[in-house]
Amino acid sequence: MAKKKATSMDVAREAGVSQATVSMILNKKYNVSFSKETIRQVTEAAERLDYHLPKQRIRRSAKSRKLLVVFCPTLTNPYYVMLLQGIEAMAKEYGYGVFVCNTQRDLKIEENYLRMMREVQPLGIIYACNPSFSRQVAELSREIPVVVISNRDDEFSIDAVALNNQKPGILMARHLLELGHRDVAFIAPPLTARQHQRQKRVGGFLMEFEKAGLSDYVLVCSAADSKDTEIPNIESEYRMGYDLTVELLREDCPITAIAALNDMMAFGAMDALLERQYRIPGDISVVGCDNTLFSRFHTIGLTTVEHFVDQKGRDACDIILRKIESQKSYRKGDEPTSIYHIEYEPRLIVRGSTGYAPDESHREKKKK
Repeated sequence: MAKKKATSMDVAREAGVSQATVSMILNKKYNVSFSKETIRQVTEAAERLDYHLPKQRIRRSAKSRKLLVVFCPTLTNPYYVMLLQGIEAMAKEYGYGVFVCNTQRDLKIEENYLRMMREVQPLGIIYACNPSFSRQVAELSREIPVVVISNRDDEFSIDAVALNNQKPGILMARHLLELGHRDVAFIAPPLTARQHQRQKRVGGFLMEFEKAGLSDYVLVCSAADSKDTEIPNIESEYRMGYDLTVELLREDCPITAIAALNDMMAFGAMDALLERQYRIPGDISVVGCDNTLFSRFHTIGLTTVEHFVDQKGRDACDIILRKIESQKSYRKGDEPTSIYHIEYEPRLIVRGSTGYAPDESHREKKKK
């Protein structure tokens, strides 16, 4: 007669602990603390009873879930909400669920989520921004399909739905130059080394003014680096735009236009101007980027840059689904190597927040 296989309940009785304790210790759930003695009792009891975790069943169970994971730096900016809507719409069409890891731009949170991925075993991962841990993500991409929605990075050999972030900055600058603006300000969240996509957008803007011989007339104002270490709330970027604009007005900077890194900052700038009786665009023009839903519903329509955010989300999900289907057709290790790269050309959407630069006499009159 065959010997009956030991169960986790048998190990629990042998070790004098609960079945849940056995499960957590043998599955190495390190977020729960156990004494060394308890761990020793459970592992030795498992050895005596020749008990082994049903690994294959766990793996099949995890893989049978049609789950995609999205790494997102914040859920307070409409840009990322639009991305998620695109991802979820495509995933739903094919019967996949989406789990969002909100990293809050915190390196420790992002790293912890990355460590969980081999245990969670999603069928695909979408990064809604540039990863902070490029090497770990590249290694993970060899096991799980990964797509990055990011600023273009030719050195990052992972599927990408990209934006050359210089281009929105160039479009914003050209528009203001064509309207005769010379003295302008560019307001942005912290321009830290981690946020090189922000720096590229500012760089594209400055490049156009430099071509026109007017780079000395551009003021670049960014929020303090510490702002990126705070937990973002729904008005974080709006408040940055508002406060930076108030500071510009307080210092009596002779500007005729403000370019904002994104729409939320532009809304903050517009409200700061209107509260202080400045006319938009009669006194100061404002231009943003992202073409979020609110940009067309604001009291004064916001001139902004469209770069097809919702469609980027759909495309990222589509790439993941293609990779998953490809894996089904080949044996493990025989899959073809392919790198998808999709890039959209941004487009300027002109609305009521920008107009021709006021002449010098008007500016002097306003200052008085």
